[in-house]
Amino acid sequence: MNAALPFIAAAALLALALGFLARRGKDMDLEQWTVGGRGFGALFVFLLLAGEIYTTFTFLGGSGFAYGKGAPAYYILCYGTLAYVLSYFMLPPIWRYAKEHRLYSQSDFFVRKYDSPTLGIIVSLVDIVALIPYLVLQFKGLGIIVEIAGYGAISATAAIWTGAIIVTAYVMVSGVHGSAWTSVAKDTMILVIVVFLGIYLPYHYYGGLAPMFAAIEEAKPGFTVLAPHGQGLWWFASTVLLTALGFYMWPHTFASIYTARGAKVIRKNAIALPLYQLILLFVFFVGFAATLQVPGLTGPDIDLALFKLSVKTFDPWFVGVIGATGVFTALVPGSMILITAATLIAHNLYRAVDRSADDRRVSALAKLLVPAVAVVAVFFTLKGGQTIVALLLMGYSLVTQLFPALILSLARNNMATREGAAAGIIAGVATVAGVSLTGASFHTLLPWSPTAFQDLNIGIVALAVNFVVLILVSLATRHAAAPAGAAAE
Repeated sequence: MNAALPFIAAAALLALALGFLARRGKDMDLEQWTVGGRGFGALFVFLLLAGEIYTTFTFLGGSGFAYGKGAPAYYILCYGTLAYVLSYFMLPPIWRYAKEHRLYSQSDFFVRKYDSPTLGIIVSLVDIVALIPYLVLQFKGLGIIVEIAGYGAISATAAIWTGAIIVTAYVMVSGVHGSAWTSVAKDTMILVIVVFLGIYLPYHYYGGLAPMFAAIEEAKPGFTVLAPHGQGLWWFASTVLLTALGFYMWPHTFASIYTARGAKVIRKNAIALPLYQLILLFVFFVGFAATLQVPGLTGPDIDLALFKLSVKTFDPWFVGVIGATGVFTALVPGSMILITAATLIAHNLYRAVDRSADDRRVSALAKLLVPAVAVVAVFFTLKGGQTIVALLLMGYSLVTQLFPALILSLARNNMATREGAAAGIIAGVATVAGVSLTGASFHTLLPWSPTAFQDLNIGIVALAVNFVVLILVSLATRHAAAPAGAAAE
């Protein structure tokens, strides 16, 4: 057995132990299991949000995108900070409304605001479809991490199945409490490891950051600046806008807001979390350092950059420590996604069919659905071949379609009707799906259009279609029905 495997195994066992211990002294009813009894303070909410936001995407996707694409990776640094600024104003009224009405999911919010169970079903379906690629992202990253950090002793397939079993077990037992406890270990480890790698590797191979970028510019001119076309300025701006607006539209991130004990907790996190974004700089430095040291990675293999360089640089035991950190970056967000997906199916879809179902029955069903969701995600993980960043952007394009209806619902006088909200979401999702399934782009669809338009992220164009349809349908239906959505309280 190589020296890396004990550290990787220890991380998996620690996650399992923390997940089970988190249940102690708590009756895991629906409210405790899904939203932690709405009693988390600033630190636990911070750890929970950081646990969901800084995932295998941060660990592998960020470094891989910097390695494979160069300057376009900078968008990852920008959108989170903008989202945190927006959250300072947007999330407190959402939290107050959710607490008053005892909401458990994002879908609940739309149902209440628009007085429309049908809209709740639409939102639930969009959420579930978007969550599967995000969970696939975590399992895909886990397989990469364990296979490479373990020097091939454990296959990616075996690692994915093992990780899915571990996270399923503690999620069924402890729910969101297990996610919060494992986040403590995960955030401590990722902070130390990523900062170390981001500083050490550029100095080890190039003598510093400036010499590293100079060497990259000499070998690959223009690699560290945005290109004139393709993933250039207009792609960058539209992608930052899309992902900033969609940041808190992810249903598991949205639901984590409900766990806070007060609005002040949310505002404290909006102030502190932008500092945590600086971790991404060190992730980029690792990717850029790997560009000339482990050349030749293409397609989905760019996600291997961090670990390929780590294996080349460090002794096996330290590669094991890095791998252990990576295991946590997959399991923690994976657990929140499983909780959210199972809650949406049991609470928002099943309950829509069987209205007599009480919280106890829904809670039991949600826990039983966790392994089913995990198996579906494992299936798509083993079948798929997209890069981690591509998976994330596909999910973002879907969940961001919920933003127009949500933000309008916070206004004192909501101009959107339930029909308009539903039509806008469907139009936006249909636009994303049509382009994604056909593989079309603006370059192929509209070759005669201005270059700037061709470079736009399809998700932001879908968002524009969504908004136009929402407004038109709302204007057409606002006199036929009572205006939807009460004022934010």
